[in-house]
Amino acid sequence: MGAGNGPGELVGPWEIAKMLGVTRSRFQQIALRPTFPKPYQELRATKVWLKVDVEAWIAEYRQPRPADDDAEA
Repeated sequence: MGAGNGPGELVGPWEIAKMLGVTRSRFQQIALRPTFPKPYQELRATKVWLKVDVEAWIAEYRQPRPADDDAEA
């Protein structure tokens, strides 16, 4: 199979939590927001999302966190 034959890279709750810098349980709360992308597919054990959809949501809805050395400005 070539690279162009699938939907794109898929990510699950663990990967998304890591992308967001939150725990998996916190991610589960975030995933309930109406603005969060719908899963690409719901499997028996988990849901999976298209990585590009999650990245687009992060770019639109997540504010960058200040670096530790910027906190005392």
